[in-house]
Formats: sequence, structure tokens, C-alpha cells
Amino acid sequence: MRTTIRMTATVLAFAASVASAQTTAITGATVHTVGPEGTLENATIVIENGRIAEVGTGIRVPAGAEVIDASGKIITPGLFSAMGQIGLSEVGAVTGTNDAVQRGDDFSAGFDVADAYNRRSVVIPISRIDGITRALIAPRAGRPDEQGNSSRVLSGLASVVQLGDSGDYLTRHGVAVVVNLGETGSAVAAGSRAAAIQELRAALADALDYRRNKAAYERGDWREYSVSTADLEALISVVEGDRSMIFAANRASDIEIVIKLASEFGLSAIIIGGAEAWMLAHELAAANVSVIIDGTANLPGNFDRINARLETGGILAAAGVRVAFGAGAQTHQARNITQSAGNAVANGMDWDAALEAITLAPAEMYGVAGEVGSIETGKSADLIIWGADPLELTSYPEQVFIQGESIPMESRQTLLRDRYLQTDTVKPPAFRH
Repeated sequence: MRTTIRMTATVLAFAASVASAQTTAITGATVHTVGPEGTLENATIVIENGRIAEVGTGIRVPAGAEVIDASGKIITPGLFSAMGQIGLSEVGAVTGTNDAVQRGDDFSAGFDVADAYNRRSVVIPISRIDGITRALIAPRAGRPDEQGNSSRVLSGLASVVQLGDSGDYLTRHGVAVVVNLGETGSAVAAGSRAAAIQELRAALADALDYRRNKAAYERGDWREYSVSTADLEALISVVEGDRSMIFAANRASDIEIVIKLASEFGLSAIIIGGAEAWMLAHELAAANVSVIIDGTANLPGNFDRINARLETGGILAAAGVRVAFGAGAQTHQARNITQSAGNAVANGMDWDAALEAITLAPAEMYGVAGEVGSIETGKSADLIIWGADPLELTSYPEQVFIQGESIPMESRQTLLRDRYLQTDTVKPPAFRH
């Protein structure tokens, strides 16, 4: 009898610990939901099985839940790096650690970097302890290799990943095809912007033709296309509207071409760079073209950026353009998107709009807003607890949650910092633990 009672008590204790591990209540915080409920004071968020079960004021904490008192703190959704190569690049100057560069003719639009993603990359902890919970991983153009293989105007497929340690790392596979226009497009298309645009237009036209005549092509009817069948398959979903197209463009004249192509082919277009996008704010809004910018860019780094200005984010947002931050240093410094957003606020952008630009806006751009981007019931519990304004340069997350899991707030950088700050030992720094 005593054995039965003891076993029952053990089972109940185990069940209670499991319930506690699966249910967390964060209480007392100011919650910027970036959703329909806006900003909530003294609010509670209940997390169950990695998802937001409840959010609001006056919520009763479930029995057995782990309670985190966040009184006086600020909670926002996890940050979304809208463009970069997190998990695809370790050291920019070491070729063998970079897997994002497209080269050669076999795969351009169909070049898929998702399988090369390294969820154990040392760049990931560095990014996520500063609040990055989701990221777009994208291919890019690069210099020719030793064999003379060059990049193309079409770089390939981009995907959305989560930066947690568990679960499927892919949030959505192949959300967009990346295109190089501007100076980069010119460089990979025989030195002419016109050639780059013609190459892109030909590929899109071929995709439409291939869609109409796919059965005949598969039967062996001879047809010559400008890109491979793998590329055509990737582009079909673009012209059908199931997948976006990301255009790297900064100069206003190149952005005008993007607007024209989006109308001509019915594309869901996103511009990355957009230094001169403010000059076409109303046209971009009317065409429903989203823009990913660098909020710190105000210098003419090249002839594509002559009219760069710090007010770009505010001008675009005021005109009704969906804006995200992420251009510039997109991989190893992805965490600096809060600085971009803060700079934009200092130069006229609404604070709430700037927060949305690093959370919900990129989620909407890539079709994953039903899963992440705001603090709403049913969404993944990607959350950040802050001690102060998250858009202030000196503010850092106190705790980050990805899919409801509290991540370790350490990286290789913090471990090295702590190691070499030790002064209470006679051992040389290399031997300190």
C-alpha cells in the first residue's frame, strides 16, 4: 500500500513538473503586442506548449505555471531579421565558411540555400541574445571564383528560419526569389543595368511560356529557355503570386523598373536597399511594393545612394509603404536593426511603426504573420523582456523566448568576455575557466 502511495505521489509530482515546464506566465509588464490590442499595461502573457495561450490584463495565472514577474519591464515580439545570411556565413573572408553565394548557370532562381543552413553557427547565439528570433536566409551574388564561375542576376531562393535550439528550423521554405539590380546587377550582367533587366524579363517570360507548355516540354518538344528547368519551376510560383521576388535596388530609376515589372508580371515585390525609395514613396504604396532599408544610411556610399537620407523610413511609412529594417550589415550585425529603428524614430518615424518594422512587417512580407511577428493568442511565443526602451542604443534584452523556450543568454562573445574579466586568479588568461 505504501509503495502504491509513494508511486502515485511520484507520478503526480512528475506531472506537475511537466505542466510547469509547459506553462509559463509572465506578469506585470508593459506589453507592446504589435497587434490589434496595441500596448497593454500591467499585462500577463500565458505560454503553453510553445504558443501564446492568453495575453491581456486581469488574466488568471494557471495553476502550476512557472511565473515570471516582469513588473516595470517591457515585452515585445521577437525581432525579425528581414534579410541576411545568418547560419550560412561564419567568417566573411573565409570562402569555405560561406554557403550563400550563387555562381554558375545550372541554378540561379532555383539555387536553394536552405539545406546549407547551420543551426549551430556561432553567429546565431550572438544574434538571438540581442532579440533576433526569426530571420530570412537569402542567397546573394559574389565575385567570380577561381574557375571563373560568375553570379547571375537571379540569386535563388530565400527561406525563413527560427533561431531556437529545438524543433524544425524552417518556418517557411522558399518564400522568395532574390534578384540583383543596380550596380550589382550590372556587374553580373556584362556591365549594364539594361542587360540585367533584360535577363530578368526574359526569365520571367520563359517561366510563363514554360507554365503554358510544360506538358509539351516534358514530352520532348524542343524549346530553348534562358534558364534551367529548376529555375523555371521556382519562377512559376513567382508569376503565380505564391512566392515573392526580392529586388536589390537603391537608385530611384531602378526602383521605377521594379514597380513596372511588378505591374507587368503581377509580382509580389520587395525591395532591399531602397536608399532612394523615399523619392517614390507614393508610387511604391500604390503598387503595394514593400521596402527593406538601412535606417542608419545617409551617405552616398556609391552612385546608387546619392540621395540617401535618414528620414527614409518615416517618409515611406507615412505614405503607406510597408517598411522593414535589415539592409546594410545583414548577417554578423543583424542585431543592429534596433539601432536602425531607433534612428528612424529620431528622424520622424512613429515609434510604433518602427517597432512593427522589425517584428510584424517582415513577417507579413514573407507570409508568416499568422505564426510570428506580434503577441497574439495562438501565435508562436517569440518574446523579449526588456529593461528599457528597446529602440534605445543602450538597451539590451533581459530574456528572450523562442517558441516558448527561454534561451540561454550567452554567446561565444559573452563567454570570452566573462573569461577575460576574471581577476581573482593567478592563472594566465588562457587558463582561466
